[in-house]
Parts: sequence; structure tokens; C-alpha cells
Amino acid sequence: MSKGRDSGMPAVEQWESYFDIAAVLDSLGCPEVTGDVVEFGCGYGTFTIPLARRTAGAVFALDIDRLMVAATSVRASQAGLKNITVEERDFVARGCGRGTGSAGLALLFNILHIEDPVSLLKEARRALRPGGMAAVIHWNYDVRTPRGPPLDIRPRPEQCRAWGEQAGLRWVRDQDLPGSPWHWGMVLEK
Repeated sequence: MSKGRDSGMPAVEQWESYFDIAAVLDSLGCPEVTGDVVEFGCGYGTFTIPLARRTAGAVFALDIDRLMVAATSVRASQAGLKNITVEERDFVARGCGRGTGSAGLALLFNILHIEDPVSLLKEARRALRPGGMAAVIHWNYDVRTPRGPPLDIRPRPEQCRAWGEQAGLRWVRDQDLPGSPWHWGMVLEK
């Protein structure tokens, strides 16, 4: 298994300082999620834990990095959440492991700079039920951001929209993310 290009993570405190987590979830339409969720690249569980509190469904938190899997597992256990399954998985090479049409929501946060974003979006679409939503966030295309992949591989919103449409998803809207000045958001639908 190998990580996608430029996928390193800073310390958890630094990482989580970049987001107003609740506002990101609210603005992307995740105040109350119906059904299961697939999170492609869960990292520290930054969004996993609050999202699991918003759904009666299961949250499948996937990451290729065993340290991120361990961190998310510990946080889920500490929070007493039983609806989270954390899995070390190369979802780019092997898919997400969920049934076709089984999820109501797919999270693709800070990950579409990988080598083949369209294939990943196709996998998210496959896992989503009809009407299911894919929520995307990524770093602004701006050298002043405190982190993020190099600009030559950092996607712009219009690129992600085109990739989503190529993958068979319907663009719903671009989304400002309150309290998260370094990122933009987008909602796609199956």
C-alpha cells in the first residue's frame, strides 16, 4: 500500500485548528445524516467523531495510514461511539469495501489531489445510494495557505466539479466553509 502523493499530516492540534468542524459539516448539509457514511481518508477522526454523533447509521472511516487508523480508533473508543468502523484500507486500489448503493454520504476531504481523482469519485458514486451525497473539501488554490499539497497538484473547485461529473455525479453547489478560511467545499449527488 502506498499513500497518495503529498498526503502527510501535521500534529492533530495543528490540523484541527484549520477548521470549524461543526460549521463545515453544517454548511455541507450534514447536520443530520440519514444512512451510512463512507469517509475516504479519515486522518485523525477530525470529522469522523462529530459525524458519527449526527447519524444513526454506521460511519466507515478508511485510511491507508495505520497511525491515522489507530488515532481514529482511540478517539472513537474514548467518545463511546459504537457506530464507527475504522479500517486500514487502500481504497484507491481496492475500493471502499462497501456494497453498491449502501451509503447516504461519502466524505472526500483534502484527498482529491491524488493521482487518479476520477476513479476515487467513481468509487464514491458506486457506494452511494440514489440521491446520496458526496461532500468535498480541499485547500484553497493559494500559496498563502499554511499547508496543503503543492499548487501544481492542488485541485481547484472547477476541476473537482468536472471530475465529479465525469464520475457520474451531479454538481449541486460550491460551498463557503464558515470558520475554515483555508478551504473550499462542494456538494455532489448521485
